Amino acid sequence: MLRIEHLSVWYGLTEVLRDVSFAVGKGQIVALLGGNGAGKTTLLKAMSGLLKPKAGGIWLEDKPIAGLHPHDIVVRGMSQVPQGRFVWPTMTVHDNLVLGAITRNDRAGIREDLDKVYAYFPRLKEKTRRAAGSMSGGEQQMLAIGRALMARPKVLLMDEPSHGLSPLMVEEMVATIARLNEEGMTIFLIEQNVGVAAELAGPTFVLANGEIALETTGHQVAHDPAVLRSYLGR
Repeated sequence: MLRIEHLSVWYGLTEVLRDVSFAVGKGQIVALLGGNGAGKTTLLKAMSGLLKPKAGGIWLEDKPIAGLHPHDIVVRGMSQVPQGRFVWPTMTVHDNLVLGAITRNDRAGIREDLDKVYAYFPRLKEKTRRAAGSMSGGEQQMLAIGRALMARPKVLLMDEPSHGLSPLMVEEMVATIARLNEEGMTIFLIEQNVGVAAELAGPTFVLANGEIALETTGHQVAHDPAVLRSYLGR
């Protein structure tokens, strides 16, 4: 479904990602773990079209997407839930969601997907006319996920979706991600919360100093003190 091969990304004279390769199979949840500064967000930016790789390639359904404009990557079937949510705070919940479908023009399908998002997140339906910035962090995370789903992605990229959430909201968010996956969504998950990766992910990669340092599973990495200490600073 999604392949990264020998990807290198530079900021000026600094190589931030070096020869990164991995694959995400259709219907999988694949996690990428790593400490601060490991290169996780840089990788996501390259996958989303916000950064152009210096070398290597990215393929979605066997079609190259490296270097495409972010809009074109969304059209191809990959959307992102960014770290920090980045909802439009003065706009309503409804308008934030509709903007997530900006690459689409099928009005009936958009209405159908709005109903689906509200079924996933009943709290959003209750607050559909509220300004997004007036909601809690957990509710804004629901909105960010819903907005990404409005593009009808084949692959959903999630950048630290548990960041800044209460334990109760993390539990709710994990249940939603698991439900999306059970319904067929392919998910690439970047996390620092090893517990979230352990609960959700099958194949799990650890990024350190811009390179893939380890290929394992979410369950294994969560129960390996040497890995937690060496790569994740735990």
